[in-house]
Amino acid sequence: MIPRMGNSASDIPIETQMLLLEASEKEKGPTSDDASTSYILFLPVLDGEFRSSLQGNSSNELEFCIESGNPDIVTSESLRAVFVNFGDNPFDLVKESMKILETHLGTFSIRETKQLPGMLDWFGWCTWDAFYQEVNPQGIKDGLKSLSEGGTPAKFLIIDDGWQDTTNEFQIEGEPFAEGTQFGGRLASIKENNKFRGTTGDDQKETSGLKDFVLDIKKNFCLKYVYVWHALMGYWGGLVLNSSGTKMYNPEMKYPVQSPGNLANMRDLSIDCMEMEKYGIGAIDPDKISQFYDDLHKYLVSQGVDGVKVDVQNILETICSGLGSRVSLTRHFQQALEESIATNFKDNSIICCMAQNTDSIFHSKRSAITRASDDYYPKNPTTQTLHIAAVAFNSIFLGEVVVPDWDMFYSQHCAAEFHAVARAVGGCGVYVSDKPGKHDFKILKRLVLADGSVLRAKYPGRPSRDCLFNDPVMDGKSLLKIWNLNKCTGVIGVFNCQGAGSWPCTEKESSVQENVDSVISGKVSPADVEYLEEVSGKQWTGDCAVFSFNTGSLFRLAKAESFGIALKVMQCDVFTVSPIKVYNQKIQFAPIGLTNMYNSGGAVESVDLTNDASSCKIHIKGRGGGSFGAYSSTKPSSILLNSKNEEFKFSAEDNLLTVTIPPTTSSWDITLCY
Repeated sequence: MIPRMGNSASDIPIETQMLLLEASEKEKGPTSDDASTSYILFLPVLDGEFRSSLQGNSSNELEFCIESGNPDIVTSESLRAVFVNFGDNPFDLVKESMKILETHLGTFSIRETKQLPGMLDWFGWCTWDAFYQEVNPQGIKDGLKSLSEGGTPAKFLIIDDGWQDTTNEFQIEGEPFAEGTQFGGRLASIKENNKFRGTTGDDQKETSGLKDFVLDIKKNFCLKYVYVWHALMGYWGGLVLNSSGTKMYNPEMKYPVQSPGNLANMRDLSIDCMEMEKYGIGAIDPDKISQFYDDLHKYLVSQGVDGVKVDVQNILETICSGLGSRVSLTRHFQQALEESIATNFKDNSIICCMAQNTDSIFHSKRSAITRASDDYYPKNPTTQTLHIAAVAFNSIFLGEVVVPDWDMFYSQHCAAEFHAVARAVGGCGVYVSDKPGKHDFKILKRLVLADGSVLRAKYPGRPSRDCLFNDPVMDGKSLLKIWNLNKCTGVIGVFNCQGAGSWPCTEKESSVQENVDSVISGKVSPADVEYLEEVSGKQWTGDCAVFSFNTGSLFRLAKAESFGIALKVMQCDVFTVSPIKVYNQKIQFAPIGLTNMYNSGGAVESVDLTNDASSCKIHIKGRGGGSFGAYSSTKPSSILLNSKNEEFKFSAEDNLLTVTIPPTTSSWDITLCY
């Protein structure tokens, strides 16, 4: 799912799953230049056996497309195809609309009500781009070791595709690899493959399999969570039909049939390869899917595995012929999957992947994390900016139902900081897929604390209101601003996504844009942070302290004021926005947080005031080592760090107060004495 901007119905692409309109109306009066802006939201939904989407036509009309995915299930009417609502705040509008639909449909739950997996707050490493399907136990140990030795230990691990017991009749040993044949592989049993059977532990004793390996890496690298990958149907090509390890699930060969909407958009190699006369998919009998998930997940738990990344979830919309509609089939599989996760794992431990269709979104009752992007492609320079922009815009919709997952990235890469800053403001999990020893610890240490935790923002990161209807990738002039909140501060990431790639299925798709200015300029304001009142409180002066990560500069602005910024292609900056509050009627103060971190304000847990007869004391609690910064209208007489006197610096020029916190400090309590 990707965004598309336009000014008429003909600009609305086929398969549109959310449509947001901006309408401006001039206020009445001959001298008035003010315009009132309102927003209209169209959400195509699920109605019985049918799923709706929107599309424009050449006559500038908006059409509804209703489909079951099964030629035997048809209808002449759909009375609840599209939900429409309006309001004056686009983010409130989407939030309230999804709450209404949650109650009305009863098939999904909003993010706020779901249990969030603990891995979201810890730095992770995924094996995919490090090894692809050649993942192996020693390589995993090497990667965990190099991350730990560099000072950014991974606390959760995803063992991606390559650990399972599979066969592939389309890959013949000794013959050259043919692109796409990897999707013909099928699962032979729910257990691990030979690479993970009989590994050698540190004590040089032969281990018995996956269990010993998982216990070994948890012990030696202090891992909190180990997840493994599997597809919704077990593997890309489903199950082997007649294997002793899979025949109890009654697999049947199915050949996916894609809808006209799918075929009109960006093609997907994995689905194309499974179509008629190619590889097909050994689809699990829907009556046996609960048993399959329960058997698989019980086995994984017995091996010490804590959760799963479940991929290829969109396959269901293409194989429902003879099995009901795409809607009912998705509902059945989703319920079975979520029930197994709840029964077998302790922490709602699932990351959904390839699950951005509304069939999946509107059946997400418990799953709390879903990939919100296409894959991260480290070898393709034209997709880096698209990745960031797509997730930010997709999060407007997906973020009301799940925590959007931004996927992995390389820390040692030309776009590494671009991706890192996006994760810092994204309110998402943070994990890399570096090859062992190939890390940029300068970047990683701006994301990850010494104990392996991350400073995750509160909400899904979304574009600022003034960016919603601009194309940050292809209009040649607009910057992308992504806003979020922490417990005590706001944060804005600013990105230049222009001139480095083009959206798929557009006229310019085949080439990178030309004649784009090398530097794009824009405006940033504290008002770009929605819901700032959640952290401003009654003591707010109406002004904010704004800190630039790139320049280290601090300045004071009224909420409605703005400042200029200019960025080159694939450059970014991140700004902490902290409301300046009045303490003891005379001291004006705003915490910035750890200025060595991209999301500095994420380190601040609370700010409180105590008074006695002789002094005023401001207490700031937080976590992580580095340089703590704050705006203070006057210089404190002394500062205590964890109850001990600490030296500090104060600049009367910009009112920046700084205190050095030892790098190994996990939590701290700073007291400013005035």
